[in-house]
Amino acid sequence: MNSKPIFLLLAAALLTAFPLMAQKPVPERPRILITSDIGGTDPDDNQSMMHYLLYSNEFECEGLISSPSFGEGNKSEILRMIDLYEQDLPKLKKHNTEAKSPRAYYPSPEYLRSITKQGRHGAAPAAGYSTPTEGSQWIVRCAQKESSRPLYVLVWGTLDDVAQALHDAPEIANKIRIYWIGGPNKKWGINPYVYIIENFPDIWMIENNSTYRSFIAKYKLADQWNGGFYDYYIKGRGHLGADFYNYLQGKPKLGDTPSLLYMMDGDPANPEKESWGGSFERYSYTPRRVFHHTTTAEDTAPIYSIIEWHVKGPVCHNLNVGEECITLNIAKQNWRGYYLGDGNYVVKYSTYKTGTQPYTITSEIEGFPVQNGFITIENTFPGKRQETDYAVGRQWWSDKTDAALFHDGHQGAATIFKFRKAVMEDWGMRCAWLEE
Repeated sequence: MNSKPIFLLLAAALLTAFPLMAQKPVPERPRILITSDIGGTDPDDNQSMMHYLLYSNEFECEGLISSPSFGEGNKSEILRMIDLYEQDLPKLKKHNTEAKSPRAYYPSPEYLRSITKQGRHGAAPAAGYSTPTEGSQWIVRCAQKESSRPLYVLVWGTLDDVAQALHDAPEIANKIRIYWIGGPNKKWGINPYVYIIENFPDIWMIENNSTYRSFIAKYKLADQWNGGFYDYYIKGRGHLGADFYNYLQGKPKLGDTPSLLYMMDGDPANPEKESWGGSFERYSYTPRRVFHHTTTAEDTAPIYSIIEWHVKGPVCHNLNVGEECITLNIAKQNWRGYYLGDGNYVVKYSTYKTGTQPYTITSEIEGFPVQNGFITIENTFPGKRQETDYAVGRQWWSDKTDAALFHDGHQGAATIFKFRKAVMEDWGMRCAWLEE
């Protein structure tokens, strides 16, 4: 049993007797499929996976896909967490009748293992797709099911397996709805993003580049809703609770959790309404900046935009179009660029860091003109429209542009931050179920 301050014990009792009223439960359990780079470079996917497992009776989950573009992510990490869930399940099942959605039940570990699939390892090539994976094939299979309800695909990493599924079965585009935690994931998975926006601009998409960051902004603050959440609500509670400390020493970063919150609260079919997972505005374009010269600090691009540097160099008859052959070094990271044919080269980049950044573009190709330049990233998305931008249809939403809805410098993040305390208290109640 945890030893907690008496006011917290009283608060927990009150919350049990009088559930939080901020949430507006969805009328039916939504169909969801999660793709995650769990086990890769960012431990917050494990934190969000625990969050999902504790609320898994609220969803009709049809897939858990490991889609690591970088790092060592593998579906074995999802299976490991399902093993922990299995040990905690007897305690969770006592609370099925307290679920927010009608006809809710906790899924069996056997079922969760059966829907866990391996997606792509490594970044997609320039085309944005390659060969089918177990994960991409599972997305197609789930999307093609006969159902009057759409399949919501919650993307916690890159869009690699979603892009592959759309390439292999383009007819599923009108059967899925995507809620993507973008931002840095756009940088890590730029090619599948470009493939989707160029070939499926009318797809239903929430491109959450910064709204989600209100969950990250104060995760180190030592109170019961932020960095102190582990000590107040998780410590000593179940196998999943014990495992939680392994990620950021229990500090709840939870960058991917807003996708789950969106499906739990309000009206998922309407991204413009308020919900725990944020509210968004409809876009008609997203930014793309194309440069055919060595840029200087005077050259600007919006945050989260697609930036392309095109370089004229030697004609290489031994290179195939789309073959990696040049390197962009920026912000202490290297990014590969491609041959376009006829002596034309390109490298694409996206960033969530603002300010002026130096860069170099080099190649081992003899006679390639080395570039040393700068680019200035402005904290505005999508920025003033330009001819090179990507046009999108009426089902593409992203972060709200109203300056009043910035939080801690992040666009749209106030639409989630206002609910953060309620969300964390609700999750704290779920964690308490593991102690009984």
